[in-house]
Amino acid sequence: MVKETVIINCEAGLHARPATLLVKEAGKYKSEITLISGTVEINAKSIMGIMALGGKKGQSIEIKVEGTDEKMALEAIVALFNSNFGE
Repeated sequence: MVKETVIINCEAGLHARPATLLVKEAGKYKSEITLISGTVEINAKSIMGIMALGGKKGQSIEIKVEGTDEKMALEAIVALFNSNFGE
């Protein structure tokens, strides 16, 4: 298992477009990818879960990845957050 904490820097937070990009990227990997905010844990492959998380700008999110391709998956998801989802 690998983990890393990121900060949401998108002005509008994790709205529909970044959530869609996140689900698409997470879906490329076999590993289980979990986003954690406070006590809430959601599956990063679930668009409804991400939207329910309601991630706002400046909020920290812990990314936890477990599986055969966990390191690659974590790097890709962190890169997506660091690029502000191309916004």
